[in-house]
Amino acid sequence: MDIEALKTEIDGIRIEENPAVVKQKSRDFFWYSPVLKEQLDHITADIVVSPNDEAEVIRVLSACCRLGIPVTPRGTGTGNYGQAMPLSGGVILNLAEMSAVREIAPGRVVCEPGAVLAQIDRATRAHSGQELRLSPSTYQTASIGGFVAGGSGGIGSIRWGGLRDLGNILRLRVVTMEEEPRVLELTGEELHKVTHAYGTNGIITEVEMPLTAAYEWVDVIVGFESFMDAARYGNALARQDGILTKLISPIAAPAPFDYFKRHQKFLREGQSVCLVMVAPQSLDAFRAFTERAGGEVVFDAADAGPEETKGLPPVTELSWNHTTLRALRVDSAITYLQVLYPFPNQIDLVAKIHAMIPDEMIGHLEFVRFDGDITCFGLPMIRYSTAERLEEIIRLHEENGCPIFNPHRYTLEEGGMKQTDEVQLAFKREADPKGLLNPGKMIAWENPDYDYRSDKPFLFPRLQRAS
Repeated sequence: MDIEALKTEIDGIRIEENPAVVKQKSRDFFWYSPVLKEQLDHITADIVVSPNDEAEVIRVLSACCRLGIPVTPRGTGTGNYGQAMPLSGGVILNLAEMSAVREIAPGRVVCEPGAVLAQIDRATRAHSGQELRLSPSTYQTASIGGFVAGGSGGIGSIRWGGLRDLGNILRLRVVTMEEEPRVLELTGEELHKVTHAYGTNGIITEVEMPLTAAYEWVDVIVGFESFMDAARYGNALARQDGILTKLISPIAAPAPFDYFKRHQKFLREGQSVCLVMVAPQSLDAFRAFTERAGGEVVFDAADAGPEETKGLPPVTELSWNHTTLRALRVDSAITYLQVLYPFPNQIDLVAKIHAMIPDEMIGHLEFVRFDGDITCFGLPMIRYSTAERLEEIIRLHEENGCPIFNPHRYTLEEGGMKQTDEVQLAFKREADPKGLLNPGKMIAWENPDYDYRSDKPFLFPRLQRAS
């Protein structure tokens, strides 16, 4: 790759060539997976380019297209699946500098892709008492562009569903990877072309998201004797239409006491819990429901004094993938899966699966609205032994009707679709005809004849040679 020629062509745009910095910017949280850690740990880009605006993005993409240099976009690098790993080297396009919140109006916000979600909420709350509908547990550090391109849902999904649901993204502005890049405005059905596509077929330069009323959400932890008690409680609470919640997360012992170190003083060994975020106007109803359901409120931020809450992370940072992160800080052998327990049998399926794998799996559920129904995703923590045993655990789930969105694969298709996404593939042919955007992440582009029924993971040619 002629990096020197690229530097000449994009003179005036900020670059970084220090090998240590380039390596750091070439990494995301892929190491949650021991499988991905083995495959991707050596990966690095050649140079980091940090545009300040859309015009500079266009200059970079045009030059890289002419020179045949791959480009991998990056927000703040909080993804867990290798989305931002530059499998072919080349350029890391660091979009973190493009972080402006441009417009706030009733029900919507317009911002640049590098805007951090917490930053957006601070601006919208101050302006008009509104907040984003959805956010990952990495809310304090994740960028909105990275969330749209690499995420699927999170905190707020119990009310609003996922990013794939129509209405949860309003508009995207996207630049194509051509010698003369085009700028496209996508809305409605067209959004699917680039949402959760890892930047493989266009660079997002502006995002318009819906807003909802902001509340001073109250963190509560409810204790139970068993994980299934916590799961049944979470399922029942999620179905209480009159109680406004933003998070419902049952988590099995021993995780709460062992891994939630700052909350340990509120917990007992062997206790399973349900983490909840509840709107203040629903708090009395929530307490009444919890008492009726036999839950023990072990922590209620509304009743806790300053000394009790000093230094405590919010429950959002105990939920979703932060649960796994907290476990990894204590036990480096922990990894995780992402499971869907389909409606209407979600609780029976949770009980069945966890009875089949009692010793290697620590239960963790996140209740969501999925296709209009209340169900739950599982993010169980796995005591990892071998890649072969991990595949056996995945197979047990899928043979029993629980699809796995595999966090131990770096490609779009293996993460859950198990088939070609024809819409995203067709858009890549149009927007990235040379295949230079985030190479290796879309199997349908790299190997159209790939057999999705194969048990063998897809290996991008460069990784195949390296292994």
